[in-house]
Amino acid sequence: DSEEMIAEYLNTVLEDGDSSDLIVAIGHIAKAIGMTKIAEKTGMSRPSLYKALSDGAKPQFGTIMKVLKAIGGQINVKPISS
Repeated sequence: DSEEMIAEYLNTVLEDGDSSDLIVAIGHIAKAIGMTKIAEKTGMSRPSLYKALSDGAKPQFGTIMKVLKAIGGQINVKPISS
């Protein structure tokens, strides 16, 4: 329910999961915030969002980036520590 909690959740999924886990996690966050609100911010329809963020979906990278921005997130790259 806060941007910090959202970021922590997504970072955990990124570290421990795969791309489908990340898509599902983003979908959970979008639903918690409200799909109507996310649809307005992304310019996408609610049905398209539900389809793109459903389990087993393979959305385009641009869609993921739009939804991440709408939920208050961004992707950062850092070197892998050995």
